[in-house]
This record gives sequence, structure tokens and C-alpha cells, in this order.
Amino acid sequence: MKIGVLSDTHLYQVTRELVDIYNTYLSDADMIIHAGDVVSPNIVEFLEKNVFHGVQGNMDSLETKALLPEKKIVEVGNHRLGIVHGWGAAGGLEERILPLFPDVDVIIYGHSHVISNHEKNGVLFFNPGTATGYSAAGVNSIGILEVAETVKGRIIPI
Repeated sequence: MKIGVLSDTHLYQVTRELVDIYNTYLSDADMIIHAGDVVSPNIVEFLEKNVFHGVQGNMDSLETKALLPEKKIVEVGNHRLGIVHGWGAAGGLEERILPLFPDVDVIIYGHSHVISNHEKNGVLFFNPGTATGYSAAGVNSIGILEVAETVKGRIIPI
């Protein structure tokens, strides 16, 4: 199964850039996950073309927060994926979010705009970076999770 992962799009409307990202990288995904800071319900509606799971971020409007939970667990095959936006400084973020998901294989998160794709204590920590927002690294990116017997993540600079 191919899962497209976005975070921190920070968009108030569907832009040409988002449409291009969708058409190029996500249109064939079996599922799309957004790890918060969607900002606008228009973006949720656009991404719901596929099976969609999202969580709210600290920059989301009240209208958007009403559509999305603070955190979520999605079961894909034999794997449990925890999704949360995150909060506070980038340093220590993974340690803060880990207790929210005591029994998952993957934690998908955002907030920091810092790419992460590594395993720690048997859990894959996966942050796709920011698809369309400000990137401290100067590179916007999305993520792809391939779910089969194992879960493998890959980051795609865009």
C-alpha cells in the first residue's frame, strides 16, 4: 500500500503548487495522511479525493480543527500508525509525542518542518517536512510510506 504523507502545508486555498504536488506524487496513493497545519477546510476537501486521514495543527483555523482530531491511530494491515502534529521546539519533539502512542509501529508528525525518517526503539518516526510552507533547510518535501510486511518511509524533495 502506498501512503502519501504531507504536513505543514499552511495553505488558505488550493493552489497550483498543491495541485501539481497531488498530480505528480499523490494521485496514485491508496491513502493520504496530513500531519497538521492544513489551515483551511478547502485543503481537507481537496485531499479527500483519496482515503484521507488528518490531524489538526496549531495554525489550523477553528473551522479546520472542528474537522480533524488532535491525534489519531490508523490501522493498515498489521501495522498501527499514530498521527499527531506536535508542539513546542523542534528539539525533543519526538520524546514529547512518543508517550501519546504506546503501541504503534509508526509515528507520523509535523510541526517542526524538519524531515525525519528513522527508527528508534522499534518505532519509525516519520516527518515529511513542509510541503508548501517555510523550510529552514530551503527544501519543501513530502513523504511516501510503503506498507507491506514492513513499513518503509521515503522523503521526496519537491
